[in-house]
Amino acid sequence: MDDFHGRDRVSYWLDGFTYYILIRHRCPGKMASEEQCSVPLRWRSISLTHIEFPAGDLTGQVLAYTSLLPIAILVGFVTLIVFKRELHTISSFGGLVLNEGVNWLLKHILREPRPCEGAHTTLTTEYGMPSSHSQFIWFFVVYFFLFLYLRMHQTNNARCVELLWRHILSITLLGVALSVSYSRVYLLYHTWSQVFYGGVAGSTIGVVWFFFTQEVLTPLFPKIAAWPISEFFLVRDTSLIPNILWFEYTVTRSEARNRQRKLGTKLQ
Repeated sequence: MDDFHGRDRVSYWLDGFTYYILIRHRCPGKMASEEQCSVPLRWRSISLTHIEFPAGDLTGQVLAYTSLLPIAILVGFVTLIVFKRELHTISSFGGLVLNEGVNWLLKHILREPRPCEGAHTTLTTEYGMPSSHSQFIWFFVVYFFLFLYLRMHQTNNARCVELLWRHILSITLLGVALSVSYSRVYLLYHTWSQVFYGGVAGSTIGVVWFFFTQEVLTPLFPKIAAWPISEFFLVRDTSLIPNILWFEYTVTRSEARNRQRKLGTKLQ
């Protein structure tokens, strides 16, 4: 008999705990009454990540994932800044932020609506002109083109393989930019004109920001890298190194060999 009442008491507390969890889930933040939880709320998703595609449309699904590439690029930039702490990378990220700010300003000046309003189940935020995805990806691609061919400039002893991978990478990036732009039209988030002018705006800002970085900021990088706060956070300047990838590879390989040689000498 006592055992039965014990089990019944446990079931009672489990039911109460489950009810508490459900209420907290429906009305997060603080404990609310059942009347408050019954009030219908208007929920909105973050349009930066919530991308819809037609059910059963494989092309639309692939383009929806392609449309998320700007977010992956942002994550990549933040990762590079945290681990590399290189001034040119920080400047490039600053250009991306400026580009997004210009896009926000243009949208609120032009106030052109998105096409096919009501086509998506989720309410979209902001206006449609110009496309932020298109402006973002074309800023990145154009800036990377200039970085690839001017910053990592070709030298007289450049190997054919090195030149080949630059061209292949450029063609790949061009395909990525076209795919992202097309995905915004295919998924009914933008019109062709919104995508086109977004690409024009992003490309223009990319060119201007690259040459601003090269001509104005780069001469200041050695001074900035010498600041005490820069030394504290290990911020560095690699502007005078034409091919930073090759430089880091050769320096790392040389240091690894020296350490291996010293370790072998000690063991003997």
